[in-house]
Amino acid sequence: MAGVDHLADVRKYARGTVDEAAVAGLVKTYRLVLSKADTRYVACADPAERERVRKSFLEKKLGLAAPDLDTAIEEVCAAMKADRTKSRLTFYYLLAERFGKLGLFAGKA
Repeated sequence: MAGVDHLADVRKYARGTVDEAAVAGLVKTYRLVLSKADTRYVACADPAERERVRKSFLEKKLGLAAPDLDTAIEEVCAAMKADRTKSRLTFYYLLAERFGKLGLFAGKA
């Protein structure tokens, strides 16, 4: 994780201005996950990985139960398609941004 510029990666994909406090909060929250090579990226081609993102992040962490959660995941996968390695932090930021939940990580919730 050292040397990774999460803010720059988020800026490549985020709509408009990036909430730097939310990025910092995500880094703090997911420090352990981001430190491990096998969990720092999201594997969009793996249905089990997409389900894990939906259940662990969208439902459990963000408290969402919307019927379009899988669609949101697919849209972020499509947006990040050019990256062979899809940063979990950027992926989570984009999902939180979509659902208006960045405040949970920026200390504004």
